[in-house]
Amino acid sequence: MGSARRIDPAPAAAAALPAMPRGGWLRPLLLLASLGLFAALVWALAQQAWRWLDQPVAEVRVLGEARHLDRSALAQRLAAGLGKPLLQLDLAQLEERVLDEPWVHGARIRRDWPPAIEVHIDEEVPVARWGDKGLLNHQGDIFWPELKPEYQTLPRLNGPASDTGRVMAQFHDLTRMFQGAGLRLVSLSLEARGAWTLELDNGMRVVVGRERVAERLRRFLSIYRERLADEAPRIEQVDIRYTNGVAVKWKPEPEAEEKAAG
Repeated sequence: MGSARRIDPAPAAAAALPAMPRGGWLRPLLLLASLGLFAALVWALAQQAWRWLDQPVAEVRVLGEARHLDRSALAQRLAAGLGKPLLQLDLAQLEERVLDEPWVHGARIRRDWPPAIEVHIDEEVPVARWGDKGLLNHQGDIFWPELKPEYQTLPRLNGPASDTGRVMAQFHDLTRMFQGAGLRLVSLSLEARGAWTLELDNGMRVVVGRERVAERLRRFLSIYRERLADEAPRIEQVDIRYTNGVAVKWKPEPEAEEKAAG
């Protein structure tokens, strides 16, 4: 018997690895370095631009039509309270300061360059007085400016502060009602319990009450045209809270006043 020969399996061929070209590791490094340099340059430019933009405010401009508001005085008050440079200002907080001004109904604020603040205002439009110290705008909102003699010509309204809208609506309705009789409403008051009292431009005071207001006033106007118009200068007050008529309070006669004074 011949001797057996051991045959070892052939070694597997080694996988060929691509050879890295010379200097290939430099490209990623140079790319990262370029990106870092670019980011640093952008950051430096951004910082420089921020410093250029974020400078102290040099001017406050108040724009918009104003008949009652002193725009220059408002600009000076706002400028005196600016404690930060332009970009660090809280515009919402600044807008609240503007809206605190009694004559400002609305405001819009924006930044401008060279460093400035631009304030666009909508001024309140008074349509009536409220009590002795306030004014009402066309929406029935109360505001409290310094009252001037020119506002004395506005109609005077009174009532609970929560009922300004109701008083305004009633005033407009009654104004149209009285225009047909050639009368002008100069004052209207609503008491806390709901009773109405009004005053006419001839000095006559009318006590209306709180029930059947429109019905009572139509009856009053009918009686006024028929019997009271000629006597209006002598009438101090008319109480119309009666079912079938009215109660008239006459002004004191001049002679009676002189005797009372004596």
